[in-house]
Amino acid sequence: MRKTIFIFILLGLLSAPQLAQCKNYLLQGIVRDSITMEPLSGASVMVERYKVGTITGDDGIFQLTLPENSESLTVTYIGYDKKHVPIRKGNVNMIDIRMKPVGLVLQEVTVKKKKEKYSKKNNPAVAFMQRIRNHGGENDPRQRDNFSYDKYQKITFGLNNFSDKDENSWMFKKFPFLWENVDTSEVSGKPILNLSVAEESSRVFYRKNPKTEKELVTGVKRDGFDEMLDQGSIQTFLVDIMGEVDLFQNDINLLQNRFVSPLGKLAPDFYKFYLSDTVQVEDERLIVLSFVPRTSESFGFVGQLYVQEGDTTMMVRKVSLRIPHNINLNFIDHLFLTQEFERHPNGSQIKTSDDLTLELSIIGGTQGLYTRRSMAFTNHSFQPAAELDSLSGLSSKIQQEEALERDEEFWDSVRSVDIKKGEKNMSGLMTQLRRVPIFYWTEQVLKVLFNGYIPTRVPDTRSKFDFGPMNTTVSGNDLEGVRIRVGGMTTAMLSDHWFSRGYVAYGTKDHKWKYRAELEYSFNKKKFHSREFPIHSIMVSHKYDVDQIGQHYMFTNMDNFVLALKRMPNRQMTYQRLSRISYLLELENNFSVGVDCSLDRQEATKYMPFQLGDGTMLSHYQEASMKVTLRYAPGEKFYQMRSLRVPINLDAPVITLSHEVAPKGLFGSRYTINKTELSLQKRFWFSAFGYFDAMVKGSHVWSRAPYPSLCIANSNLSYTIQPESFSFLNPMEFINDSQVEWDATYWANGAIFNHIPLLKKLQLREVFNFKGFWGHLSRRNNPQYDPELLRFPEIAKTIEMTGRPYMEASVGIDNIFKCLRLDYVWRLSYLDSPGLTNRSGLRVAVHVTF
Repeated sequence: MRKTIFIFILLGLLSAPQLAQCKNYLLQGIVRDSITMEPLSGASVMVERYKVGTITGDDGIFQLTLPENSESLTVTYIGYDKKHVPIRKGNVNMIDIRMKPVGLVLQEVTVKKKKEKYSKKNNPAVAFMQRIRNHGGENDPRQRDNFSYDKYQKITFGLNNFSDKDENSWMFKKFPFLWENVDTSEVSGKPILNLSVAEESSRVFYRKNPKTEKELVTGVKRDGFDEMLDQGSIQTFLVDIMGEVDLFQNDINLLQNRFVSPLGKLAPDFYKFYLSDTVQVEDERLIVLSFVPRTSESFGFVGQLYVQEGDTTMMVRKVSLRIPHNINLNFIDHLFLTQEFERHPNGSQIKTSDDLTLELSIIGGTQGLYTRRSMAFTNHSFQPAAELDSLSGLSSKIQQEEALERDEEFWDSVRSVDIKKGEKNMSGLMTQLRRVPIFYWTEQVLKVLFNGYIPTRVPDTRSKFDFGPMNTTVSGNDLEGVRIRVGGMTTAMLSDHWFSRGYVAYGTKDHKWKYRAELEYSFNKKKFHSREFPIHSIMVSHKYDVDQIGQHYMFTNMDNFVLALKRMPNRQMTYQRLSRISYLLELENNFSVGVDCSLDRQEATKYMPFQLGDGTMLSHYQEASMKVTLRYAPGEKFYQMRSLRVPINLDAPVITLSHEVAPKGLFGSRYTINKTELSLQKRFWFSAFGYFDAMVKGSHVWSRAPYPSLCIANSNLSYTIQPESFSFLNPMEFINDSQVEWDATYWANGAIFNHIPLLKKLQLREVFNFKGFWGHLSRRNNPQYDPELLRFPEIAKTIEMTGRPYMEASVGIDNIFKCLRLDYVWRLSYLDSPGLTNRSGLRVAVHVTF
């Protein structure tokens, strides 16, 4: 849910009313190939009447100051038909000029459209592609003993597709200075207004034996709207959706999807290949291999590979990729990816640039969005790097302490990609915007909506105490009635090692005050809050609140107002007094060790009495326990919230092992608890045909224990879809001391709908889920055989699990309006269980993906 909110706010914040442009006589534009959409460098752009002209740059872009009475442009380029373009006068003219190639290339494109004429068998283009693939490993520089290079990366966000007809709009009148920051899109030639720019410089080191790869970040600079968000998490998110592309992998990972690589194993069956032409680039003649997906809605590319004529090593010199027009991909109007390579004197293929440009829109007809990720690679070396031995630590990416403090002289020296005027003036633009009250307060409100906390000082980077989280302020349940909660947390502005959090809550039905307080000491110095990765801390906490036994949601708060609407009465609750001392050590390789020592006092309610097998009533019982948890998630990526972490993707395997011990008699402990849990989860990709999320969890209680400490699968009483919980399981319907649980979801990414003529236009996607658990309750933990054990509460109508598992299955439609998932869920087993009111129904979730 929070990941969904993050994507909505990230996109929505960029979607603003269209703006107008200041008046001048400047003409800007881009010249491109009409078929490949590649920019044409060195094209001649002339106003013949006045003999005024220029040539396009490497990115195909030109700027030209025109005489007032200019009527048309003449554009010429070798290999293309001459084109005359009329000039439409405005405040700032932005022209997208598409040149028509002559000769063989155009004829080949005509052939491509005739499906019946294509065959991969005995196709020289397919054989050419296979030769490139087979030689890929030979040209890989990482086959050498040592390899290092400098890397510069720039990521820009902005608004595009303006129109000078909006010059009288309120936004233009309010922010006239915005037009000092207008640049030009490399893809469409339209004007763009930059909103954020992130730059990073680093040196990458690779050693083959022992295999080691480290990246030393020497400079980090971020300016713009996303200052309101967690900067480290934003960078992680952007790298995940727009990361560096390796063409020789079977799949290309972009936009949190998998695209079939034109050089992958599936390529001959997924793409149609054509040897379309040869082109002259400087002193080299390159063969052009073109390709297009067999099904345009699937996750593939239209593009070209360039290989030097006569090169027996089949080294790729240039790559050009774009997405098909009908692709089932959300928000992306245009995607353009180029890579360039050079041959090193030792024969290795050296990448020199990796450039990705996206043009997006949230809703058709609204303001467009623009982002560009530019990478440049320089100073390649194959000599042993002495610096590598000094880069200690478990993390593969190490940031120098002074990286955030670099001056403009440093950036001028490391920039391998030109920075535009609008990008360079980003900090000045934000300063001007914040002087306008409407922008300033809009930014503050958006911060609260996203972060969930209200700072007590503005700017919030200097706040010492924040109120929140706000989504728990008002909720409700059958025990408490309407629940009102107020809480907050201290920040590093008060102390960068000592932190505290807490809340108070009140129920209008039970008339009880609840509370929680914690004090934490962080051994690591924190920048803002205590949950920042990596955590190394010790914490003391105490709370008095309700405990929903059998309803412990994995990724949201118990009193989230969204969960207030239930399918049945929610009464299986106790009052809990929990005192805890916790130690947590997280390592940079995503391995963590946690130790919790707790004293848990469970107090009975009128719905959940504590009654022994012999009829004795207890007002409460308590357990003193110690729990050790080991967790390992190599490669895990997440967005850091104030209190929670939202997975950016689920590609990383997550392994969690825990063991809990509670000796009988310790601090009044009534029972001995000895419980082990092991869980595994992982996402598996099927290239462009979707992915499979799998989770399996096993638990076993080795001792005689009260039922709240046994294995109880999570029941989901809400109408939302919640992971690792069951939509039609009643709370505590099954209680076991040995149990295995699974949750499997296949996201098909339109594998079926993309082939149905009417449905494919809706860009719907299929989702299938199968989950369940199977367990056993031994005699030692069955209160029917032991009068000293707590009886199962009558309200739960608990039944014994027989020789079959509990199962649920669902079939759903995802990507409804690009933001909703709707499942129909069936309960498959134990259909005659007492207290069962529903066996199937609809469930919904907000789900936003690309």
